[in-house]
Amino acid sequence: MALKVLYISYDGMTDPLGQSQVIPYIVGLQQKGHQFTLLSCEKKERFEKYEKGIRQYLEKHNINWQPIFYTASPPILAKYWDIYQLRRKATQLHKEQGFDMTHCRSYVSADIGWYLKKRFGVRFLFDMRGFWVDERVDGGLWNLKNPFYRFAYRQYKKKEADYLQNSDAVVILTEAGKAEMTKWKAYNSNVPIGVIPCSADFEVFPLTSKQSKQEARKTLQIAEDKLVVSYLGSIGTWYMLEEMLLFFTQLKEIHPNALFLFVTPEKPETIFEVAAKYGLKSNDFKVVFAKREEVGYFLSASDFSVFFIKPLYSKISSSPTKLGELLAMGIPVVCNTGVGDVKQIIKDTQGGIAIDDFEQVTLKDTASRMLTELKEKKYKAIEIRKKAFEYYDLEKAVEKYARLYQRISSSS
Repeated sequence: MALKVLYISYDGMTDPLGQSQVIPYIVGLQQKGHQFTLLSCEKKERFEKYEKGIRQYLEKHNINWQPIFYTASPPILAKYWDIYQLRRKATQLHKEQGFDMTHCRSYVSADIGWYLKKRFGVRFLFDMRGFWVDERVDGGLWNLKNPFYRFAYRQYKKKEADYLQNSDAVVILTEAGKAEMTKWKAYNSNVPIGVIPCSADFEVFPLTSKQSKQEARKTLQIAEDKLVVSYLGSIGTWYMLEEMLLFFTQLKEIHPNALFLFVTPEKPETIFEVAAKYGLKSNDFKVVFAKREEVGYFLSASDFSVFFIKPLYSKISSSPTKLGELLAMGIPVVCNTGVGDVKQIIKDTQGGIAIDDFEQVTLKDTASRMLTELKEKKYKAIEIRKKAFEYYDLEKAVEKYARLYQRISSSS
């Protein structure tokens, strides 16, 4: 049965995340017959810049986009204001269109879905992604010594329990997260749980080749004899820049001709200031900003890639988007365990090395091992991509969502 769905996202569609992890899923589900209205929270500056292109694309796919504007401050209170805006808009849209279901991406959106279910009986899919409340604490964004944040934490843990117990289906990103969640008091065994990791667009991230590597290095003015290790994405709350730079220093001790390529929106100075602590110079790096359609091209310059994420409790439920994108290209990865299903994925795809700690000796041994394995041509790009497809193919993710939609529809 086709459903009339209100998809609610606190992330904007003019943000990179909305374009990679929301719109492709909705388009895929719309093509299976479901009808969508998309309610999102947009940052004004990005909306002014990208709204026209996003709107044209969504209209082309018969998706009704209803954006509101995101509020940045004051902390916490701004979020409550956004919830009020979203609730008011969602109620208005439901009265006009009569939705069968809400698909709510993360916790703020789920507040709206749970409200519509209680008031109007609209079925509710809680696409929780990860452990958002615990991420606020682990990431240092909510200091529980502050009574304001402590109150917010308690409130949202109660809301989390409500969402898990009363939704019609739950989506989480990792098997590790699902296993942990089943231990919670709030877990409801009668609510189906789908595990759907962040997908990769295998067209935007094509298989790397000798030719693509040469072309990318020519564009970036990187010598062909350089050993290039890359990093993809922002350097925010979770990514361990200092440990990645320490790894790079160990790599350079073994292979002095190594260069660190950052494909990132960050300013180069952000990286250089930290790098100086490790005796690294600006000419040890190439820092480039890339539009989404350019990212794969620049990454082709890599011999391998690296990312380290803080292995905190909330990261059990995380699915790093960059891992799927790199493996889709067949680029081997050095990363760390303690984050979602990363350890198992690296093992299953034979796509690199996952380390258990960040001790200097571990980083040096890992650098040496990666260089040996590259020299021995252990990593076959086409095989890595083929195995990554099993985890990260967008069509497989859309099909998993479609099965949950069908289950919700048939249970009414």
